[in-house]
This record gives sequence, structure tokens and C-alpha cells, in this order.
Amino acid sequence: MSIRERHQVIKEVGFTGIPIVNVENACSSSGSAFRLAYQSIAAEIYDKVLVLGVEVMPRGPIPSTAFRPWELASGFNVQPANYGNLTVRYMKSSGATLEDLALVTIKNRKNGMLNPKARFQKPVTLEEVMQSKIIATPLRLLHCCPLADGAAALILCSRRKVKNRRRAVNVAASTLTSACYGEGYLDLVDSLTYPPAEGFVSLSARQAYEETGCGPSDIHIVQAYDTVSPSELWDLEELGFCAHGEAHRLLRQGYFDLSGELPVNTDGGLMSRGHPLGATSGGQLCEIIMQLRGEAGARQVEGVKVGLAHSMGAGPNSSVTILKT
Repeated sequence: MSIRERHQVIKEVGFTGIPIVNVENACSSSGSAFRLAYQSIAAEIYDKVLVLGVEVMPRGPIPSTAFRPWELASGFNVQPANYGNLTVRYMKSSGATLEDLALVTIKNRKNGMLNPKARFQKPVTLEEVMQSKIIATPLRLLHCCPLADGAAALILCSRRKVKNRRRAVNVAASTLTSACYGEGYLDLVDSLTYPPAEGFVSLSARQAYEETGCGPSDIHIVQAYDTVSPSELWDLEELGFCAHGEAHRLLRQGYFDLSGELPVNTDGGLMSRGHPLGATSGGQLCEIIMQLRGEAGARQVEGVKVGLAHSMGAGPNSSVTILKT
């Protein structure tokens, strides 16, 4: 949304003279805004901060400002094609198959059936995914998340202002990184080269783990960035939950199912919930909070104490937030 439209959203609530900060960071916008709110409270500048992510999506391909003019002229502005290139590289280096990619969609659509706010609430079969139309080789329609209008809101407050400590959720870490020198847009999946190099995604995860003093084995649930089905797999690898090439094998074993060792995208992820860009990170955090509070209903995972949400935005940037009770 434009800056003017964002102010209009607040106008519906009522202007009070308090500062309004407009954050544009593509798909990580609300996650970046969450981090700013967290820092403002930690620095004791404010006691309470509202984070609001809102997006009304246009029809058709999304134009991107992440590329130089010559890259745009070369066709890099077509996001499905970019992800198609990344997927070819990932499949070649990891051994993942198109059926493995389809299993991500099947899992997330299954989870979405338990989420009344998901855009898609019906299951899909392997045959349906594999026979859906080609979007950008090798990605088919059902390998790609749908766009969606959406909004998400979170209120952060200092410990002394918490009124109901029983339902309180703590921010353990909130990190944001941009690409490292030498990384191009088509090098987003930095583990595809050997030996694996630490790129901006794994850097954002490492910073979050160092900030909390925990590691991947301490996380109980994950909201991963599944803008296309293979991105969930390489996301989990980049975040340190498994080695490169292991995610699709664990997926087949049910490791990332609701009843598995590490439930991933418990609300259906972008594949079911839809992708409202500026509201996406906020939506991920809302799901983590509901799980931590035991308020996720039919999709509730038992014993959740620590959750991690990760999103990426064109630029590129990577946002990781760890919440715990």
C-alpha cells in the first residue's frame, strides 16, 4: 500500500498525535516493523507499540523494485521465473524431486483445512499438484502460493505494562539482515554452493540463535517462508533445522507434519493462508502467538514453548523472530 493509504488505515481508528512510521520492506515489512517496535520498547522510548501490516494485492504478476534497469530488461522482474531458476538449482544440488515439492503443498493445504482464516481450506492430491498448469519450469500452479488481501496486528508492551501475565508471550529475538557482499538475487539460496557459505538468511538465523542462547533443536514450531513449495525446504535448511538436501527426506517421513517432530506452517502457510506481502510476517507471528497460548484450536500443537517465524523480502532481506512463553 502507499504511504497515504497506510495513514488512512490509522485514520479509521483516530489520529492522536502519536508518531506513525511507515515501513516498506517488501514481504518482510511487518516483521521489520515488529523489530522496530521491539527495539523501541527495549530502549525504553515507548511502553506500548502497535504493529499493523496491511496489503490489498493487485491482480497479475507483482512488479519488483529489487532489480537494476538492465536486469528488468532481461526479464528478472518475473518472480515465478526467478523462483523457477532457484528451484532447478535446488533440485540438482539436493536431489529433491517434483513430487517432494508437491508434498509441501499437500501438507500445508492439509493444515489450512484447520485454519478458518486460510484462503484455501480444501486438501489437494499429489495428482492434482502434478497436473496443474506450468507457471515457470519446473514450478506448476499448485507449487506456488496465492496472493491475498490481508491484515495482521500485534501490540508489544514493556513487562511492567503487561496486564495479563498468564497470556504473555516474550520476544526472545528479532533480527533483520540484508544480502551480503557478492550475493546476487539469484543466489538467495546460499547453501547451494559447496562448501556451504553463510549468506544473509543463515546469518539472520545465527544472530537470532545467539541473541536467545538457543539453537534449532530448542524450537518447537516454525513458520517458514513458503512463497513457493521448494522455498519451505531450502528455508528450513538455511535456518539450520537440517543439513542441505535433508529437508525433503524429513518431509517424506512426516517430520514437519502437525504431529511430527517439528511442525512447520501450522496454519497452512502462504500456500493455504495466501500471501498479502506487507501483512505476511505479521500473520506468521500471530500464528506463533496463538500456538504458544494454546489457542490454535484444531491445529494446536501440544507443548509449544518456543516458536520461530522467518520471512524474506525483495531487496533482498531476511527477518527472523523467535517468541517464547
